[in-house]
Amino acid sequence: MTDKSELLRQLRIDREDRPAHTAPSRRWWWLAGLLVLLIAIAAGLFFGLHAAVPAVQAVVARPVATGAGPESGTSILDASGYVVARRQATVSAKITGKLDQLFIEEGVHVKEGDIVAKLDDRNATAALLQAKAAVTQAEGTLAQAMSAAADIAPIYERDRKMAAAGVISTTALEQSKANYDEKQTDVTVEQGNLAVRRAALEVAQRDLDDTIVRAPFTGVVTSKNAQPGEIVSPLSAGGGFTRSGICTLVDMDSLEVEVDVSENFISRVQAGEDATLKLNAYPDWAIPAYVIAVVPTADRSKATVKVRVGFKSRDPRILPEMGARVSFLSRPQKGANGAASAGSVTLPLNAVQASDGAAMGVVYVLHDDTVERREVKLGVRSADAQTVIAGLSAGERVAVGDFTKLSDGAHVKVVDR
Repeated sequence: MTDKSELLRQLRIDREDRPAHTAPSRRWWWLAGLLVLLIAIAAGLFFGLHAAVPAVQAVVARPVATGAGPESGTSILDASGYVVARRQATVSAKITGKLDQLFIEEGVHVKEGDIVAKLDDRNATAALLQAKAAVTQAEGTLAQAMSAAADIAPIYERDRKMAAAGVISTTALEQSKANYDEKQTDVTVEQGNLAVRRAALEVAQRDLDDTIVRAPFTGVVTSKNAQPGEIVSPLSAGGGFTRSGICTLVDMDSLEVEVDVSENFISRVQAGEDATLKLNAYPDWAIPAYVIAVVPTADRSKATVKVRVGFKSRDPRILPEMGARVSFLSRPQKGANGAASAGSVTLPLNAVQASDGAAMGVVYVLHDDTVERREVKLGVRSADAQTVIAGLSAGERVAVGDFTKLSDGAHVKVVDR
């Protein structure tokens, strides 16, 4: 029995006989695990918070280059069109005839009244000679009638006195008076005949004059439509081989530009305001211009309104039918001292939040690591830039990024491009 008890005592595990370092080692493992967990939570919070801050890029608002004069404005709208002449004419003869001589070529400058061409005048000259002969004949006939009337006047006067004295009968006096009246009527008839002949002479003279074609105004010949030997007519008489015009004449002082402006932007254009245009042939040449008029009708097929733009100065390089691009300028804003303020700036398209055709837009101005939501007034929009004409100053930094993640006062992270 004693042996069994001793054997059981030997097999029992005595907890008090554990090594002294066992309990502290387990506690250190618990502390290490807790520390690792805290570090993981802190890292998650740190990266989570930083991941929630939107990343943006910064762009600088750059001033718009304006003209040298104080009246210069900034472009608020661009439109394309063509140079047209308000005064041009197809010069033709007033009568039908064969073109005999031509005195012009394309590009020739002519003055009002200069001879452009001559028609074959042989028939007109013959008609004029015939009319002159008829006038001469009528003048002779009138002279003869007047002479006869003058001869019979004293005879009638004598017969009237003799009848009063009872020398001749009343019947003889009546016959003398009839002869006298007949001669006076002959004079009246011949005077009318002479007037008709003289009118016919005037017509024949005009027909001869009409064989000479003159320039109706000062201008430049832009096209020559007929050659000597061809039949020309103002009414295209004689079929398809008859020319209705001899040349086209353009008054270069009447050149202007016609552009089509979208209905969405027509409210920005007003008559009398300044503009700048560039010809496609001379893209680096800025030509001062002004708005002549906004044509008061719209083209519903294109949803546009036609605008007439005039040149402030003339230049021989400006030719009809040239393509042109017009920049309509805003009125310069006046500062406190009365001087014009050049407040317009340009930004990339992705820096402005705006719908197509809108006059106002939204930008987010950077202040260190926060943004300010600001409404701005928009100007012209090009293929890669947007002009801001009010609400933003040159040099201010604007955020470019996901606008859905930006709000007024939001924190952002500025990254390099």
